[in-house]
Amino acid sequence: MRPVRYSVAASLDGYIAGPRGEFDWIPNDPSVDFASLFAKVDTVLLGRRSYELVRQQGGSPWAAGTRVYVFSGTLRPEEHPGVTIVRDDVGSLVASLRSEAGDGEIWLFGGGSLFRSLLAEGQVDAVEITVVPVLLGGGVPLVQPGAPRTVLALTGTRTYPSGMVSLSYTTKRPNA
Repeated sequence: MRPVRYSVAASLDGYIAGPRGEFDWIPNDPSVDFASLFAKVDTVLLGRRSYELVRQQGGSPWAAGTRVYVFSGTLRPEEHPGVTIVRDDVGSLVASLRSEAGDGEIWLFGGGSLFRSLLAEGQVDAVEITVVPVLLGGGVPLVQPGAPRTVLALTGTRTYPSGMVSLSYTTKRPNA
């Protein structure tokens, strides 16, 4: 089964974006190897706000051929060529993607609400949080309220020169 991983930067007080959706507090640390991170990914899942943020930044950071699914009840598919707009049945679609042949990873890119939904559906395998040494005092939380209690197992850590610390976990399935 292809893994789904939620990989995101978060402030020390648990926010993935500031009060106005800003992310200027995330340092550009040249020791972060984005090329190897993206090389494993063949499918990306985004909520509407994360997708709009990527578009504002001038395009997609993913390799050509990467499939991009945007979960939104408001975006019109005909206005967003090159991505698949998904309106409902999030868990079933992601389960279908996970069961496809191949070894590419599925990256849940940002979106605390989408993360909460997929966590509730049992469709998240790994949680990778890069903790940024900043306190925002408010903003978009790492996990939206209503997420199920989920036990995680630490699989790795890494400290960066900027002071960021990456924590990698796998989700532990009940009765597993």
